[in-house]
Amino acid sequence: MQNLILATDSYKHSHFLQYPPEARLISAYGESRTNGFADEVLFLGLQPFLIDYLGKPVSAADVDEAEAICAAHGVPFNRAGWDAIVSEYGGYLPLEISALPEGAMVPTSVPLFQVVNTDERMPWLTTFIETALLRAVWYPTTVGTLSRKCKSVIAAGLEQTSEDPAGQLPFKLHDFGARGVSSGESAALGGMAHLVNFAGTDTLEGIMAARRYYGADMPGFSIPAAEHSTMTSWGEAREAAAYENMLDSFEGEGGLVAVVSDSYDLDNAVEAIWGGSLKDKVLSRRGTLVVRPDSGDPVETPARTLARLWEIFGGATNAKGYRVLDPHVRVIQGDGMNVDSIERLVARLVSDGFAIDNIAFGMGGGLLQQVNRDTLRFAMKANAMRDAEGSWHDVSKDPKTDPGKASKAGRQAVVEENGRMVARRLDEVDAGADLLRPVWRNGEMLVRHSFEDVRKRSWS
Repeated sequence: MQNLILATDSYKHSHFLQYPPEARLISAYGESRTNGFADEVLFLGLQPFLIDYLGKPVSAADVDEAEAICAAHGVPFNRAGWDAIVSEYGGYLPLEISALPEGAMVPTSVPLFQVVNTDERMPWLTTFIETALLRAVWYPTTVGTLSRKCKSVIAAGLEQTSEDPAGQLPFKLHDFGARGVSSGESAALGGMAHLVNFAGTDTLEGIMAARRYYGADMPGFSIPAAEHSTMTSWGEAREAAAYENMLDSFEGEGGLVAVVSDSYDLDNAVEAIWGGSLKDKVLSRRGTLVVRPDSGDPVETPARTLARLWEIFGGATNAKGYRVLDPHVRVIQGDGMNVDSIERLVARLVSDGFAIDNIAFGMGGGLLQQVNRDTLRFAMKANAMRDAEGSWHDVSKDPKTDPGKASKAGRQAVVEENGRMVARRLDEVDAGADLLRPVWRNGEMLVRHSFEDVRKRSWS
């Protein structure tokens, strides 16, 4: 699974025999095409690919393995090309990759990166890495874009209702997605992408990815929280005792604790236990109890829970005229959350007169798994070929059956016009104006972004 030569589609092993004989260099770019989900994307994920994939040289053993696999699999194998990469380049692919700064918010249909081979004997190499490279970028970029859309919705609600929107926002959307993704690597890359926008997560792989690939210190935080197994193991007759144990066990360290409260009867738990037998204990603690409804309608149920907690525990009306619960009590809704339901829940609470300070949101599979390459219509396409005479020729596709899949012709550049990134032909822009800057060449990382810088760019 770590052999870079095999991290591609089978048919690409035959492509070294398919380019024109005069081809010396092939250029290709990657972009999010115009789509129905977002007008701009949060670019992320190239740096981990450079570190973990291109940063590990291909070995002679990898070449031998790949040759044997391809022979048995029924596709050609470019033994001479791969032997040259091992013997002449130490196993590092002779490629140059230029890219926009990671963390940048990029309009769709603007190239995020551009690749070209640096050895004229290997024009096939540029598009050979499409599979691994595009996969490495589309997923964290899509998750980061989705997370940021949620952030915009929540931020708008906070701006309207909160006295401290900037202080509240970083912990308003919590990542619960680790168990719902297809692999640990997905948890790492997707969880990391969410952390560009927020600081709340239970996906430890995401924290480790931000630390490993971008030098983050501690980009995400969590709190003690109950799950159904820890509550129902006490039995229904001792539900109140299970809740009381949560309050007592996590009194220190700020006293913030989340308790899932729908194991049997959410309304009874809110009224008879949290607002009944344990009310005095909740109010006497130094910290905050976060009540978690985990079933029912994702808008009506948390709204009803919040309203009932207000009736029981009270609170205050802030300077913007919205109600804020007593600081000992809050709500988190983690079931059924997506961009649409978060927007509807925010609108519901605002219409009910509650500040968004009162609630946090959680997303699991909806954040890290319910996306695919077509969500943002990602593609990597060849756009130019240089011949033996040194002349560049345009390469593009323009299918009449689907004009939306037309690709860009000619070497690309990205420039800023009127405060917005736009795509232009490289031969039409002034030297130094191109925002696509080399980040990788022949095994050397030329630029390394910090997580702090990525975060700043994404919300600038």
